[in-house]
Amino acid sequence: MKRIFLFLWLISTLLPAGAQQASNQQERVKWFTDARFGMFIHWGVYSGAEGIWKGERLRNGNNYAEWLRYRNRISEEEYVQLAKRFDWNKINPEQWVLLAKKAGMKYILITAKHHDGIAIWNSKVSDSNLSKLSGTNRDVIKELAAACKKHNMKLGFYYSHWLDWEHPNGWDHNQEITGRITDEQYNKYWQEKVLPQLRELLTNYGDIAMIWFDMWIDYKSTIVKKEQLDQVINLIHKLQPDCLINSRLGLPASDPGIDFETMGDNQLGAVYTNHPWETSGTIAHSWGYNALENEYKSTSQLLQSLIGNVSLNGGFTLNIGPRADGSVPYEDLTRLDDMGAWLSKNGESIYGCTGLELRPNQHDWGRITTKKLGKKQIVYLQVYNWPLDHVLRLAGILSKAEKAELITPSGKKALRFTQSGPLTHIQLPEVAGDNFVSVIALQYAQPLELDEKTVAESTFGGLALSAENDSENPSKYKLVQFDGLRPSHLIIDKDGLLMWQIYVPGAGTYNVDISYHNDSKTEMPVNISAGDQNLSHSLKPTGKVVVEPHDSYTDEFVNNRIGLFDFPKEGFYKVILKVSPKENEKLYFNRIWLSKKP
Repeated sequence: MKRIFLFLWLISTLLPAGAQQASNQQERVKWFTDARFGMFIHWGVYSGAEGIWKGERLRNGNNYAEWLRYRNRISEEEYVQLAKRFDWNKINPEQWVLLAKKAGMKYILITAKHHDGIAIWNSKVSDSNLSKLSGTNRDVIKELAAACKKHNMKLGFYYSHWLDWEHPNGWDHNQEITGRITDEQYNKYWQEKVLPQLRELLTNYGDIAMIWFDMWIDYKSTIVKKEQLDQVINLIHKLQPDCLINSRLGLPASDPGIDFETMGDNQLGAVYTNHPWETSGTIAHSWGYNALENEYKSTSQLLQSLIGNVSLNGGFTLNIGPRADGSVPYEDLTRLDDMGAWLSKNGESIYGCTGLELRPNQHDWGRITTKKLGKKQIVYLQVYNWPLDHVLRLAGILSKAEKAELITPSGKKALRFTQSGPLTHIQLPEVAGDNFVSVIALQYAQPLELDEKTVAESTFGGLALSAENDSENPSKYKLVQFDGLRPSHLIIDKDGLLMWQIYVPGAGTYNVDISYHNDSKTEMPVNISAGDQNLSHSLKPTGKVVVEPHDSYTDEFVNNRIGLFDFPKEGFYKVILKVSPKENEKLYFNRIWLSKKP
């Protein structure tokens, strides 16, 4: 045993300091990347207003109820009276913990101090805390910490460090106009309130899993100084070495003091990202309780947000906004119950999982998550849309699967499948495995060999060759994303080639179509080739199409049949599009569509 410890010590001393730090950080954050799903709780004095002030709604389109004091220009004296509306006979933080646990969440994050500057714990640093203002001796944070420990739930604190509408030297956005706060005054707030309150949170409530800050822009464009952020990082590392820090401290995810990146509010992942990250999202729209809320997301939306993030190596922290009596809105409860029921059956496809570094969103039936179990690798196909022809088409994995199973309420059921190159076809039963998202588990004997370039099949077997799956990306042409009117397209304004890699599972004849908008007044020649086959065609000019009568027109994208390709055998093929526009001519290219003739 002594030899083992000596060996480990020698290894640690030989590692460069940066490598040791990265290794320690990776170990510290592992629980978070395994958990993937947690609860956010927005609860504070603003919860007593419920998004309404003197009969008036919130004065800003974002309808974030926790911003009521600032948006509706409420005085401090009137605002703090809302604390009298809290019903301490009903408030029970343990119920929040039990709700999170039932929902399959692995951590809780609560707004210890939001932008209004009022702590929800019995802070000795400032009398502007919920306990004193509402006339109770109770400490919600203390009770929540005890409940989390009792039920094995990790606890984290949201702390608004940048904004504070209560402290005379704190920052609020209106000072961009008034300009009344100096660096010295702001530092007085930092030393008198921020650091002492963080010390309280890190000292008095046991193990703290994370401190979640909320400066959503780079600190360099604010009044906050790097030295002040370093003070926060050093304090956290000193008092709670395992406590995680998010990027909204005001620093990039690459900074050594940051453990994980927090995306924008409700901003879901778009690409696979190697470092730890998460989305904080809402069930409705507002974070704090809003009595007039009517923008609730469906269970399917929320599950797909969680799954989509995990497939890109991210997590999802889902918010509830309890009322001033601690109760949680019915709509929140039903969504969390549904998600918990789904995770009780399918949680193996989320917890401890990540995604495959394939092209994002290439499968129109859903997403992919994965994990390693010993030497084996399990790939989970998260099926949002159960195919009508009962064939699930998977692309991008060259390794041969050992088995395929559908997760159902009564257990796993074996499925038949065939594989050809990077394409796997799975035979599905008539009935989906789940009402929200069905999960198919594929088992592989060893880590996967991936094919990142081949175009994935669409639900019914065709191949859409678009700007998003061009094998030579990034293209030299400008990509215009779908804008609600025009489909995603490339603006081809000079000679050039686009190339795709496809895999044909067997000999056959394929129809070749092209979708485009020709912005010129003359026909534009194009050539599409596959192997030694060439199809030439002239694309006629296209005009406008009426979206809505009288006032809404947009570019018309048409679909032209170019011809046929005969593929003599199974295998990989390169499909090449060549366009030669004249000077000042443009082709708006949407896609090539290959479909096998019956």
